[in-house]
Amino acid sequence: MINDIVVPISDRHDEKESFFKIKLNKDKQLDFEEIFGNKRPVTMEIGVGKGEFIAMYSRFHPERNFIGIELKDKRIVTTLKKLDPIKNSNVRILKLFVDKDIKNYVKLSSIDEIIVYHPDPWPKTRHHKHRLFQHHFIDALNLILKIGGYIKISTDDPNYAKWIVNLFGQREDFETMYDEGYTMIAPDDHFRTFFDDIKSKEGFEPYFMFYKKSVGDISDVPQCIKTYP
Repeated sequence: MINDIVVPISDRHDEKESFFKIKLNKDKQLDFEEIFGNKRPVTMEIGVGKGEFIAMYSRFHPERNFIGIELKDKRIVTTLKKLDPIKNSNVRILKLFVDKDIKNYVKLSSIDEIIVYHPDPWPKTRHHKHRLFQHHFIDALNLILKIGGYIKISTDDPNYAKWIVNLFGQREDFETMYDEGYTMIAPDDHFRTFFDDIKSKEGFEPYFMFYKKSVGDISDVPQCIKTYP
């Protein structure tokens, strides 16, 4: 893990919002080459939280472009404070709900890597329906992810980790990178975040799950997946 980068804090909100935040056009899909001015691979982080991860990780990987997706305005503001137009010139932020309609804004098979770290575990059984990871959510990720692209997930909740492993185990469009479906060894380029530190103090360490898209392009909700129970 690497945590020796100091993330800049700034209050120039208007300037940063103009540079980093993408304005959606319902009549036009996003053109990443136009947005970034290059053809580098695109990593999408869904749920940027307090912005530490995308701010640090993007500086460690200048060879990639990054799209951070977040729905909560407060978290977008917090993330913008941590981004620098020069040091994080390969980052953009997007307010967008991720479902099958994402194909209206993001081109099919245009994303190289998707990161979802610390989604809300909704631990109570009656709340499981609110968990981000459901088959329809994974269907949406399949739409925009390139074949051979990766979904990288982490959670500190063991029951949620089991839930995610079970979901992907029912599918034929993704293959796990770990024999048991997960590892508790952090990737070499992983950055600890606010949520990592909070849960670690409570005695919880993250489970990491990496999945590779193994089925080709589709034009709608995948027909290649199994019938779910």
